[in-house]
Amino acid sequence: MRVRAAVLERTGADLVVQELELADPGPHEVLVRLGASGVCHSDFNAIDGTAATRCPAVLGHEGAGIVEAIGKGVRRVEVGDHVALSWTPSCGQCSECRRDLPHLCAVAWPAMAAGGLLDGTTRLSRDGGEAVYHYSLLSTFADACVVPESSCVPISKDVSFEVAGLVGCAVTTGVGAVWRTAGVRAGDRVAVIGCGGVGLSAVMAAVAVGAEPVIAVDAAERKLDVARSFGASECVLWDGSSEGTAAAITEASAGGVDYAIEATGRPEAMRAAFLSTRPRGAAVLIGIPPEDAVLELPALSIPRMERRVLGSIYGSSRPERDFPLTLDLYRDGRLPLDRLVSHRLPLEEVGRGIELMRSGEALRVVLDLTRGSGRKARPSQGRA
Repeated sequence: MRVRAAVLERTGADLVVQELELADPGPHEVLVRLGASGVCHSDFNAIDGTAATRCPAVLGHEGAGIVEAIGKGVRRVEVGDHVALSWTPSCGQCSECRRDLPHLCAVAWPAMAAGGLLDGTTRLSRDGGEAVYHYSLLSTFADACVVPESSCVPISKDVSFEVAGLVGCAVTTGVGAVWRTAGVRAGDRVAVIGCGGVGLSAVMAAVAVGAEPVIAVDAAERKLDVARSFGASECVLWDGSSEGTAAAITEASAGGVDYAIEATGRPEAMRAAFLSTRPRGAAVLIGIPPEDAVLELPALSIPRMERRVLGSIYGSSRPERDFPLTLDLYRDGRLPLDRLVSHRLPLEEVGRGIELMRSGEALRVVLDLTRGSGRKARPSQGRA
């Protein structure tokens, strides 16, 4: 089938919307007609080369839509189901999956780096048969995508695609870091450094479980104001140094925090997170730094204060469990996820969406993939 898609030709290039050929889903794969896709910082990490990406590629990894066709052996979903998409499908058989760490699946991560699906091949091509590669096993900057069955999480039909799409990455990364990686409990002291979509999701999650105080940290006063509106009880303006900012967090928390969630990927912010923890506290690092970045920490405080550093990818989540839970709390009003969306654009304006995110002007940009295509997301087709 023919689809419109935003293609990154090479690192550093602009995204160009063009028509591609999308093959039918293979065994244990699903064709999803997309309704919305979030624009994430990871997308422009691919564009600027912070994260090596095989090109030409269709970017996007925060999507939701309707199942339009299924391949042989698919059992998780049926045609017509509404789904949110996870970029961490798992094989269920590798050593990490057997250790109950499906988000670290040893099959999925190499396949992601190669730009294919789980079998290492792509379903996208251009005229003449030229291969176009997937991004994060999804490629949601398009009308439709073919994805692994285990990437599909069924959702209630009363949840909007734009909210469900954000749960596919930003929300789960931030919420999961608080609930799953850190295991924050009521009364714990929490700081969140970086108040973009991921950081604000962490703020909401900390507030929802009763953490006190919840301290938001950012270099922009405007973002601190937004964090207050999401429930942050204290705010600290980044002062230009790790040490000065950590001292301000320590003062605001009356002695340091139990968990400092770092959501920028900057080594200086990671260091501030570590320095702001009290004895037995943990810096939870969720921002993605450049590959050659180095983090320097005062070593003596690690054994003497039992300070810890916890890495967190995708919030240590299990999407089939955590997506529905997160969306249930959204529907109950405890996680106001819809307030993260500041801009809605058609696919043709994806370049503007990237710039809005890069500049920090937007909280979260969502591409409405039903606009400009002449059709609404709808079920059809059946089993491939």
